[in-house]
Amino acid sequence: MKKIQNPAYGRYAKKRFGQNFLHDANIARKIVDTLHIEPQDKVIEIGPGHCALSVHIADANPALYAAVERDLELAMELRDKCPGVEPLAADALSIRWEGLPQDASWKVVGNLPYNIASPLMWELFSRGRAVTRAVFMIQKEVGQRLVAEAGGRAYGALTVWVQSFVKPRYEFTVSPNVFIPRPKVESAVLSFTPHENPGHFDPRALSGLVKLCFQNRRKQVGKILKSLWNDEVDEWFRQQGLSAKVRPEDLTPNHFQALSVLTKTHFMA
Repeated sequence: MKKIQNPAYGRYAKKRFGQNFLHDANIARKIVDTLHIEPQDKVIEIGPGHCALSVHIADANPALYAAVERDLELAMELRDKCPGVEPLAADALSIRWEGLPQDASWKVVGNLPYNIASPLMWELFSRGRAVTRAVFMIQKEVGQRLVAEAGGRAYGALTVWVQSFVKPRYEFTVSPNVFIPRPKVESAVLSFTPHENPGHFDPRALSGLVKLCFQNRRKQVGKILKSLWNDEVDEWFRQQGLSAKVRPEDLTPNHFQALSVLTKTHFMA
C-alpha cells in the first residue's frame, strides 16, 4: 500500500483512501460556518481525517455529532481528540441514508476524497430525505459541474440528478496549498439545500433516463429515446416547444423529471 508522508501530523496519507489532509484552520472554520449548525441539529461528518473540521463542529455544540471514517487509525484518533463525538469506522458509501429519522434536522459535512465524492452525493441526495443541509469540499471541476446550467459543456448526468433533489451553491474555491499531501487540482466548497417543493417523479425512473441519455450525449434525444417514443412523449415535446433533435445537455432537470414520468414503465420493468 503506497503511503505519503504527512509531516504535520507525524502520520501517513494512505493513497488507497484518497487522503489529502486539510491543515488550514481558517478554511476549516469557514467550511463549518457554512453548515450553519444550530443547537437542535444532528451533524454527520464524512472523513474527519486529522480532525481539521471536527474541533469546530464540536465547538458549535450540536445535539449530536457523529463522524464516519473508513481509516480505523483515524477513527480512534478522533475519539481521543473529540470525546463528544461518536466515531464510526465505516465506508461512507455503505450508509443507508434513508434510515435517518425524519423527526430531526440532520446536517452533513466533509472534505470528500475525490474518488468517492460523485457516488456518495448521488446516493445521499436521493435517499437522505432527512438531511436539511450539506456542505462538501470536492474537486473544483466536479463543483462546477454541479452548479452548471443546461446547455453548457459542464452540464451532465450528475448535474441533473443532484439538482433534481437539492439546490447546490458554489461557496468558495480552496487552493491545493492548504492540504498535505498537496493535490494537483483546486478544490471547491459547495452547500446543498433540499428543494422546498420537490418534483413528483420516481428516482429509479429518473436515474435510468438520465444515464441512458448522457451515455449518448452526442446523439439527438429523439434517436436516444426512439424505442420509447409514443404519442404522449411527442405531445410533451410539442407543448414544451422542444425539437426531438435536441441533445441531452439542452434539457433542464425539470424536463428530465417530466420525461421520466412519461417513460417510467420502461425503466421500472
